[in-house]
Amino acid sequence: MHVKEALIIRKSTRAFLDKSVSREAIVKILEAARHAPSGVNSQPWQVAVVSGIEKQKLQQQLENAFRSGIQKEMDYQYYPTKWKEPYKSRRKATGLQLYSTLGIGREDKQKQLDQWAANYRAFDAPVALFFFMDAGMQTGSFMDYGMFLQSLMLAAVEEGLAVCPQAALAEYPAIVKQFLGYPADSILICGMALGYEDTKAKVNSYRTPREAVDTFTRFFQ
Repeated sequence: MHVKEALIIRKSTRAFLDKSVSREAIVKILEAARHAPSGVNSQPWQVAVVSGIEKQKLQQQLENAFRSGIQKEMDYQYYPTKWKEPYKSRRKATGLQLYSTLGIGREDKQKQLDQWAANYRAFDAPVALFFFMDAGMQTGSFMDYGMFLQSLMLAAVEEGLAVCPQAALAEYPAIVKQFLGYPADSILICGMALGYEDTKAKVNSYRTPREAVDTFTRFFQ
């Protein structure tokens, strides 16, 4: 598979088959991703691979926190506090596309809640990955992490696996760190669902649009 093919095929998958992912397959994609670039070769990534009974226990804690209304508090500010255009419209369109695909209307608050709660189960994928970084690392390391995550996702696609990178899995960092034994002052970047796509699931049937190159690019010569 060519890199361009993997870039186009990759999508945020939200329904997975009840099929385990071997440790060998996970190690294989991590072996590829570890070659991602990082400033001064700092390689700030630390990865927790959670599956089986341990995943069931952790995701139950996360979903309970969400359903109990416990305040979300990520280790960093992911989204802007005030949205402006064109980002505001893109955000709204993405949510509408998800709910319309699933036939969930504006008035279906319980269905919306249940769909969002699935985030904390990593959409019932067999594997949830959690990505940590040492306290004290700065903005450049977040850029490095982005390159690592994309490398990991492309390697997963090549292996026939599906992924969904998730900020939601980092919304209750204290729970995750305590459960997995990571330092309280470490930075939980995000999580990621990993498994085999359920191609028959309606939620996996749509793709979010991308802007044309000429809308975000300027050439100077």
